[in-house]
Amino acid sequence: MDVLDNAVVWFNEWYAYVLIVLLVGAGLWWGARTRVALLRMVPAMFRAISEPTPKTKEGAAQISAFRAFCISAASRVGTGNVVGVAVAITVGGPGAVFWMWVLAIVGGATAFVESTLGQLYKVRDGADYRGGPAYYLKRGIKNRRLGLVMSVLFALAITFTYGLVFNAVQSNSITSAVGLALGADAAWVPYVVGALLATLTALVIFGGVHRISGVSQVLVPVMAVLYISLALFVVLMNLTAVPGVIGDIVTSAFGIREFVGGGLWAAIMQGMRRGLFSNEAGMGSTPNAAATAAVSHPAKQGLVQTLGVYFDTLIVCSATAFIILLSDPDYGSDLEGVQLTQTALAHHVGSWAGPLLAVILFFLAFSSVIGNYYYGETNIAYLTPRRWVLNSFRLVVIGFVFFGAIAKVSLVWNLADVFSSLMATVNIVGLFLIGGVAVVLLRHFSAQRAAGLDPVFHRDDIPGLTGVECWDGTDPETVRDPSPQPVPMPTPRG
Repeated sequence: MDVLDNAVVWFNEWYAYVLIVLLVGAGLWWGARTRVALLRMVPAMFRAISEPTPKTKEGAAQISAFRAFCISAASRVGTGNVVGVAVAITVGGPGAVFWMWVLAIVGGATAFVESTLGQLYKVRDGADYRGGPAYYLKRGIKNRRLGLVMSVLFALAITFTYGLVFNAVQSNSITSAVGLALGADAAWVPYVVGALLATLTALVIFGGVHRISGVSQVLVPVMAVLYISLALFVVLMNLTAVPGVIGDIVTSAFGIREFVGGGLWAAIMQGMRRGLFSNEAGMGSTPNAAATAAVSHPAKQGLVQTLGVYFDTLIVCSATAFIILLSDPDYGSDLEGVQLTQTALAHHVGSWAGPLLAVILFFLAFSSVIGNYYYGETNIAYLTPRRWVLNSFRLVVIGFVFFGAIAKVSLVWNLADVFSSLMATVNIVGLFLIGGVAVVLLRHFSAQRAAGLDPVFHRDDIPGLTGVECWDGTDPETVRDPSPQPVPMPTPRG
């Protein structure tokens, strides 16, 4: 078993470089294709996320852009924002934070493309929608056999990685945080935490996407605001030290100063790895959430998910970074992960901060669990319509949540890295094959906005477009105002 574990670790370390090249290359490519327009469209992102909840023809509420954002944020904003940033700083020094910021800006374009495609190729699921890379790979790639193979590979990889193993990682992280906060080495702590988390998970995931989005809509904003407020309080307490910390981040990022952990290369690698896997841009996970929204134009949800990348890294991850760096940490100490963040917070505001952070982490981890679960659910639905398969998957998810709280399963976690690398690779290759249509959709969206219209898309707006089930103009959110003339579709460029 140790031989297999070592082999998996070796593969992950080697392939991490390949994956970074793919993800960074995709971000730069799509940033150039969109003419860096997304950096200027932050106001449009906020308009899209604040649109009212749409209704079906029968008057029932659908999944809004904000609710879909919360599903994806539930998966993004988890213990990785607290634990992952701490690990990046421990290994790569303050400079890792700078490279996390850079990757968020670069990755925003990829997030836009994949989430816009998720919207374009979504399918109807009763009164709601579902979709994601498995759907757009099969429906968008012209070579049907290639599209089918890639879609099945992706669906299997994300179901195992997010639905099962990443949920075990979340529950394991929260057990460590609670144990440290309580100062208890008692054997009962993991079992109690695991049982509570598993019970809450069961209550939510058996309620379907509306319950998942409803819980996420409450938990994610509340916990994120609470955590960011705590970080802002720390910053205000140490306002005079902030310029020095920012200086350390920048100088360390370019190797001007050396810190324990490896200098320039360690800072770049840790910042990129933690940044990419925190904001998930290009990984193929968030399009599954993006596809659930009922919006009038696919680009709207693409913009919303781009905002999600910025929010995750530039706001939440930065909150953790400033909490740690303002405590003047000892980079050579044995503290790492959540312990480093908890110790830093206690340094600023007192010992009561440890239990508070444990509570915040518990709910962030719980929101991540249900967000991760939904990614598995929508891909199970892609693979088979059998209800018993979905219910069996739900039971296995609950089992993994409990198991992760009480066990250390390094081999399973390392295998999750293999599968997440596989799903990201398949998704990036697919984006290069079919992502050009998302660029055309952005131009179409921008042209309508410039004409003073609320952008609406119909599939007939792109001549020759195939594989699109929705967007026929019959859904209430896509009905055009008959008074203004529709804006002509821009001519595709490549």
